[in-house]
Amino acid sequence: MRFALPLIALASLSACGGGGDAGGNGSAAAPVANVAAPAGQKWTEMVAVTPEGGYRIGNPDAAVKLVEYGSRTCPTCGAFGREGNEPLINNYVSTGKVSFEFRDFAIHGAPDLAAAVLGRCNGTATFFPLLEAMYQDQATTLDRMQALPQAEQARLQSIPPLQAVSAWADAAGYVDFVKQRGVPEAKARQCLADQNLLQQVVKITEDGGSVVTGTPTFLINGEKVENALSWPQVEAALKAAGA
Repeated sequence: MRFALPLIALASLSACGGGGDAGGNGSAAAPVANVAAPAGQKWTEMVAVTPEGGYRIGNPDAAVKLVEYGSRTCPTCGAFGREGNEPLINNYVSTGKVSFEFRDFAIHGAPDLAAAVLGRCNGTATFFPLLEAMYQDQATTLDRMQALPQAEQARLQSIPPLQAVSAWADAAGYVDFVKQRGVPEAKARQCLADQNLLQQVVKITEDGGSVVTGTPTFLINGEKVENALSWPQVEAALKAAGA
């Protein structure tokens, strides 16, 4: 198994946030019409894994496709999730005009890998609820990691990557966190030891390296939205795309 990701020091956990010039991606597109979901279904209940390895919610054929490369330990990503998740899903994804795909980008190495793997452990059924819950609880998790004694931080930095992922999952409290939300501990630990699952997240991070300069990074219909870090900025870009 390859691990091309560094084990990042705790001091860098706040070092997220994209760069680039502010602004949109060109002139506004024509408004897109609502699209009805298949009979008896709701777009907000339709979740699938994409060929790129992300998890997408909504109409797979939506005219406006929003992708986020995000880190579950990134405070800027957490702020976007807490502020933007509800209006994004309720006001845009629900209409069938917009789909939303989240791709875990392990900018902070093993701590991100631990969170991402456990977030994917139950598959499509709980992916987005667990993502939202992790962002809601993010401050507590980051405080717990920052409070680790220096000796323990050094130990976590020195052990092999596969062991480090499981160790960070315990140190951050992620195993107990998902256990309280429907992922049995035995299954959580099985996922943490699943090299294929871990490599999926590593691959997303490696593949996204050509476009991601910081987290979160957003794409709309394949085009990077420059300096879009907050929900108002992303919403403006969605509207400019016709949503």
